[in-house]
Amino acid sequence: MNKAGSALLCCPFRRGLRALLISVVLPLLDSGRTGGQASGYGDDSGAGGMTALQKHAAFFDRDKDGVVTFSETYAAFRALGFGFASSTLSATFINGVLGPQTRPENDTARMSIYIENIHKGIHGSDSGAYDSQGRFVPDKFDAAFAKHGKTVPDALTSAEVDELIAANRQPSDYAGWAGASAEWKLLYSIGKDEDGLLRKDAARGVYDGSLFARVVQERRASSLEETQA
Repeated sequence: MNKAGSALLCCPFRRGLRALLISVVLPLLDSGRTGGQASGYGDDSGAGGMTALQKHAAFFDRDKDGVVTFSETYAAFRALGFGFASSTLSATFINGVLGPQTRPENDTARMSIYIENIHKGIHGSDSGAYDSQGRFVPDKFDAAFAKHGKTVPDALTSAEVDELIAANRQPSDYAGWAGASAEWKLLYSIGKDEDGLLRKDAARGVYDGSLFARVVQERRASSLEETQA
C-alpha cells in the first residue's frame, strides 16, 4: 500500500473523523467510471461527461442511478475499510448536509444526494480548484501550489497549508472558512509524505478521486493476498 493509502487507514479513531470530512467535500471517484457519462447523471462539463465533482461523488452511487442514498454512503465507507460506527456516523452527517442542498424541488427524500446537483454544495473561501459547476480548474489548483509552496517546489508544508487557508478566506464567510480549513487539513494529513510535504500530485489525486480509488483497490488486493496465504 502506498504511503498516502496507509495514512488513511492507519488508526480507527482518526479514520472515523477523516471519514466525515472526506465525504462532505471530497467524495470519491470510482476508478472504473473515469470514461463516458453514466445513466442518471447530468452533463454540465461541456465535454460530454460528468464534471470532476460529479465523478468525485459517483463512488458513493453504488447502483449508478445518479442518487446516493444513506445506505449507499454507508456501503461505500465500509468498502473503504471504515467500521460500523464511523460509516454510520459519516452517512448520517453527509447525507443530512448534502441531501437538502442537492434535492430537486419536487422530491421529498431529504437524506438522498442528487449527483446532478452536487455543485450546489460548493462553498467559498477555498482555492477555487472547482468552479461553480463543479468542474476542476487546473490553473487555480496549480496557482495555489505555485504561490504557497515556497519551501519545496510543487509541495506544501503544514505551515504553508495554513497560509493558503488564511489567504483564501472571504470576509464573513464563516462556513466557508470552516469547510476550507477542514478540507485542506484533511488533505495534508492523508496526502503528506515522510518528509511532511503535501506533494501536488498527491493532492491532485484527492481532487480527481484517484488516490481514494487506489486505497480501495489496495484493500482488495491485500484482502486477496491474506485469503491466499
